[in-house]
Amino acid sequence: MSEELVQVRSVVKEKYGKAALTVLGGGPASCCGGSSCGPGPITSNLYDASTTAALPETAVLASLGCGNPTALASLHEGEVVLDLGSGGGIDVLLSAKRVGERGKVYGLDMTDEMLELARRNQVEAGVRNVEFLKGHIEEIPLPANTVDVIISNCVINLSADKGRVLRESFRVLKPGGRFAVSDIVVRGEVPAAVRRSMELWIGCLAGALEESEFRELLTAAGFEQVEIEPTRVYSAEDASQFLEESGLDAGFADQIEGRFMSAFVRAVKPGVAP
Repeated sequence: MSEELVQVRSVVKEKYGKAALTVLGGGPASCCGGSSCGPGPITSNLYDASTTAALPETAVLASLGCGNPTALASLHEGEVVLDLGSGGGIDVLLSAKRVGERGKVYGLDMTDEMLELARRNQVEAGVRNVEFLKGHIEEIPLPANTVDVIISNCVINLSADKGRVLRESFRVLKPGGRFAVSDIVVRGEVPAAVRRSMELWIGCLAGALEESEFRELLTAAGFEQVEIEPTRVYSAEDASQFLEESGLDAGFADQIEGRFMSAFVRAVKPGVAP
């Protein structure tokens, strides 16, 4: 295991563990560096009230994603779904409703505090067709060819080995299975100051793949029909707000204008769906 992967995992685990404890204590989660900031331009207004009305409040408070993959993934009755980096479980619980009692949803997370929160939310929601697993998205603890759909919400960008994540995703998907994730994607060159800042890994920026690189890694993993659809393009004003809330230098915010976007990334594993 590379030193970078170990370092990133450690920082991510610490930050998201603290976010889970904040929610368990009754507050909103935040992935930024400041102690008092709430959802910023990346994580805000992703789910409408009718979508989350039946969910435990703590599942909604713990949401730190950059999109709503459950609304875009076209889940069907009876399918098996895997959520990479499931956090407090919001997308797992929403997916469970869509696949119905004949389907199943796995949530995979490496953070004990988030897993505890997610399991509490599952019990409160009364959802049975869900299982939360402890593990890493670079080493998915499921057999090959067992999942119909992989979803994820602003998590793959946090990995220091994204190629491995995509290869593991390909392995566990059934032939004809679908990769359908929300993530942060970069268009064009990124300021070196952003890449150097470890705090921005947690804010979903520094670890983001460039659009063409994301396509290349998916293709190299074996996927076909790769599509990247922008869902929210961030402005300099968004970047300035995020950086200031994170306690970071906002002086280069104008260099981020239009270069970072939330996107829905689709791809398909070749073969005939069973």
